[in-house]
Amino acid sequence: MPNDRKYTASHEWVSAEPDGTLTIGITDHAQAALGDLVFIELPAVGRKLAAGEACAVVESVKAASDVYAPVAGEVTAANEAVKAAPELVNQDAYAAWLWRMRPADAALAGLLDAAAYEKSVGDA
Repeated sequence: MPNDRKYTASHEWVSAEPDGTLTIGITDHAQAALGDLVFIELPAVGRKLAAGEACAVVESVKAASDVYAPVAGEVTAANEAVKAAPELVNQDAYAAWLWRMRPADAALAGLLDAAAYEKSVGDA
């Protein structure tokens, strides 16, 4: 699990980019629990999100799961590659990002570091 990003209790990862935007994806734990992904719905570019808002959906042959905005902000990009090929998330959950956003606030308070996330899912 990468130590260079933050995590949420709802299994999203957040990577801060040099330009101040955030890249968001789901954790390896989340993709493993879901199984083979067959569909991904992403938030529209320009959409304003509230922290904790359900804004994307990942669907597997077993279940569909909401993906939540880790912080408030505006969507600046959606990864069309994972929309076209959801299995990319299964192959490498930490490389296959879902969307990028410009946060309303620079603070990432309340997000977990890798060790705290691992402890929360029982992988430690």
